[in-house]
Parts: sequence; C-alpha cells; structure tokens
Amino acid sequence: MRHTDPDGTVDVPRPGTPTSGGGTGPADLNLLRTFLAVYRSGSFTAAAGLLGLSQPTVTTQIRSLERQTGRELFERLPRGVAPTTVAHDLAARVAAPLDALVAATGHDTEPHERAAPVHLAGPAELLCTRVLPALAPLAAEGVRLRITPGLTEPLLDELRAGRHDLVIATFRPRGRALTSVPLMDEEFVLVAAPTWADLIGERPAEEGPAALRSVPLVTYAEDLPIARRYWRHVFGSRLSRPAAVTVPDLRGVLAAVTAGAGFTVLPRYLCEAELASGALVPLHHPDDPPINTAYLTQRPGRPTNPDVTRVRDLLMEAGRTW
Repeated sequence: MRHTDPDGTVDVPRPGTPTSGGGTGPADLNLLRTFLAVYRSGSFTAAAGLLGLSQPTVTTQIRSLERQTGRELFERLPRGVAPTTVAHDLAARVAAPLDALVAATGHDTEPHERAAPVHLAGPAELLCTRVLPALAPLAAEGVRLRITPGLTEPLLDELRAGRHDLVIATFRPRGRALTSVPLMDEEFVLVAAPTWADLIGERPAEEGPAALRSVPLVTYAEDLPIARRYWRHVFGSRLSRPAAVTVPDLRGVLAAVTAGAGFTVLPRYLCEAELASGALVPLHHPDDPPINTAYLTQRPGRPTNPDVTRVRDLLMEAGRTW
C-alpha cells in the first residue's frame, strides 16, 4: 500500500509493501536518481544529458515512478517540466540520502547537478529593471534562475501549486498557505513629456483632474488600475475617462509617454532615468503620493534548495536600496 500523509503527500513505497503496479519492494534507486536529475534540471532532456541516458528512457522511468507513487510528479510544459507539490515533497526526502550515497561510492556529481534552478516570478517591469540586475552575481556563482513574469493573482496560485519558489507580489497574500515579507515600496508619479508639461503648467495642482481633460491618457490596462488609484488617493475623485493608448507592459507605457503620446501614472523606480534627464516631467507634486508595497512571497517552511535562500536574502538586501 501507499502511505499517504494527512496533507495529501505520498511516501515512496517501502520495502516489502506492494506498489501500485502490483509488485513489492522499494522504489528503484535508478528511478529516484532519474527523478532527482529531472527535478534539479527542469526538463527530461537536460536530465538525460546529465545521466547519459536517452530522453525516452528518462520519460519511461519518470512514468514508472509516477505509477509507483500513484501521483503526478511533473507538469509537462511546452519547454521543460514543473515539479508538483508531491515532487517537492519527494525531493526533500530523497535528495540528501541519494547525494550521500553518491559521495560514499566515490561518484560525486558535478555542482550543477546538485542545485535545482530557483524559480522566481513577479511583475515583468520590476524583474527586468531591478531584480535581474541585483541577482546577476549569483548566476556567475553557479546559481541557476528561471524567471517568469506575470500578474500577482495567477502567480500566487502557481506558487501554491509548487511551480515557483518565490513570487514578488504587488499585494500581501491572505491566509497561512504563503508567507510574505515587505520587499520594497514603489511611489507613483503623474508624468508626461515636456511638450505636454509646458502646455499644462501648474494647472493640475490648481484645477485637479480637469487640467488633464484634453491630454490623452496612456495606461497598461483598460480598467486603468494605477491611474484610478492615483486619482482616488491624490484628487479624491473617480477616474472615468477611457485610455487613448493601452500597452500591457509598463515599459511600453513609459516609451509611449516619453515619445509624447500623452500622460500616465508610473512607479518612480521605472522612470527615474527619464525624470532625471528631463525626458519626462512630473505634472503634480502631492504631499502624500500614493505608495504600493511589493512583497516577497514563498510557501512556509525551509526551502529544500539552499539557492532559494540565497536568492531571497540577496533580494531582501537589494530591496532596502530600491
């Protein structure tokens, strides 16, 4: 029989007990070694190269192990695979014994075989402008990174499902399934190119939103989430006008507004260089600008991959300067 824990995880079949395939005995060590290679490399093809096997052999062995455990271990993706929560649990229990066995037999693995990639996800703009530059030294030290951009809600669902190790969330997740710590505060600024700023002058401070009525609005979504928040927080009113241009990436919004397409609301970190050079001009200087806190989020417990801790610690250190 299989041994199922209260949380739904499944133990590896134990010696002398029937497997789901009808046989008895422990899981084949070769299957576990193949599983660990796939888990750490992120794909059947990469694992095959590490083990000196063919890709079909690796696929067959993983399917055999999945039949023995009665649970899916990897989600098949267009490129590579993503470990399920069952795979994370299994890796946590077999990695250290298998590594010790390899070391004891004198056939140690290469460093890149021992550490699984760190799967990090978050807003595309923050990842590209702040996070990746901060983590660049880790890549030179052998840490492997798999970066996924996206919106917070689906990324948190994928984190709960075990597809990511860390997620940078634009709000604090509720409940106890995830743990979050503040990473950085982002201040929002109302900006436009100098041609529009010269035309508008100081009117936003005097007239409020009415001063922008004739200026096209550029945003990254039809529901204007960032601009609506700015209007509510700074002007105390509801923003109901449609966008003239929508680009589903704040870097595209930045490019369009810098080129003179209209005005927008952006995180200050994203447009610092343009503000400093004069390519963009702030249209308003509120005493209390709207601020949003980003959170570094992961599942509770100590990560089985020590590189996850290295990434987390470096991000927290970098976040103090952002």
